[in-house]
Amino acid sequence: MRQKAGQDAFEEFDATQLYCPKCKRAVPVRKRLLIVLSEGDKYEYLCAFCSESVGTKIDKQKKLGAIIY
Repeated sequence: MRQKAGQDAFEEFDATQLYCPKCKRAVPVRKRLLIVLSEGDKYEYLCAFCSESVGTKIDKQKKLGAIIY
């Protein structure tokens, strides 16, 4: 199956480098799960050198299944 050109090709991005204010340059980052929310999983990006928080992301993937009480 072919994806629609441009529309679905880049649905989700993961950062590989972000600017760290402590290191004062673009650095590789590590992605850490912070919390699981109803709208998606919230991740924090950390500097690979000094562990400073450099950003967050909510991953809004479609969930399969339902919540069981």
